[in-house]
Amino acid sequence: MLAVAPWFGGEVRAASEGAREAFVTNQGGDSLSIVDLATRKSVAEIAIGGKPAGVVMAPGGRIAYVTAPEGKEVVVVDAEARAVTSRIAVGKGPVGIAVHPDGSRIYVADWYEHKLYAVDPATGMVTGSVDVGLSPSGVAVTPDGKLIVTADRDSDEVSLIDTETLTRRAHFAVGARPFGVTIDAEGRRAYTANVQSDDVSVIDIASGSVVATVKVGSRPYAVALSGGRGYVTDQYAGTVSVFDLDTLKVVGTVSVGEFPEGIEADPSGDAVYVACWESNTLERIDTKTLEVTDRIRVGEGPRAFGAFLR
Repeated sequence: MLAVAPWFGGEVRAASEGAREAFVTNQGGDSLSIVDLATRKSVAEIAIGGKPAGVVMAPGGRIAYVTAPEGKEVVVVDAEARAVTSRIAVGKGPVGIAVHPDGSRIYVADWYEHKLYAVDPATGMVTGSVDVGLSPSGVAVTPDGKLIVTADRDSDEVSLIDTETLTRRAHFAVGARPFGVTIDAEGRRAYTANVQSDDVSVIDIASGSVVATVKVGSRPYAVALSGGRGYVTDQYAGTVSVFDLDTLKVVGTVSVGEFPEGIEADPSGDAVYVACWESNTLERIDTKTLEVTDRIRVGEGPRAFGAFLR
């Protein structure tokens, strides 16, 4: 099931500075495409294997960590050298991945073992694990590095995990089949894309509760945040739903390629990038006009599940 689509860290930069490159996992092609965002062209494709899905850039942007569910590993890629430098065995089905803000740990959600693993990237060793809900997928870390949120798809819930003790502090129900999870820059709210109930759960992290639900398009996969708006990939609709973070009302819908999945906002605030699994494209949405301005060919079956910009 992980090998076919049904489904945070990053470089510190000035708010006005945009991302330079996108690192897009191609599950069908067993590869990682690197896209130059200035020229809007794919400039490299790296063999990964294991049906890669999740991706996160380390702080500073020099390393990409890629999950390979069928390879049961995290693949470490030197972003400058465009080369795989190591492979770390993790669980039985690693999918979602996030990195601690200080880069000291990466956190990997295992779909089959229903666990979250902590990995020391310096040693390439698994340092601990914690049981979460069933089939965890998306993973995000609060900006202060104190909490991890996992979207536990087959439990219809999220888990809140203490990074210091690696213990599950709380878990509670969200919409049906949550997949992607994103935390805002203040660490105040988290947003889950709920594949089966066609909505987004808005979570107050401090209270550990759902405070609102936003109806979006068919089979939402992941959420990006930019300029006071949320952007949600609607897999079956071939659209991105856009909602206001204050009113929690949908303000627009953008038609994109077939089966949009991974999505991330450019730090400049000017664009949101979307990987379209069946179109084999990375697409750029202008956040001012809510129009697609570029469609960039990447590898086969792009997922880009996570933080793929640097």
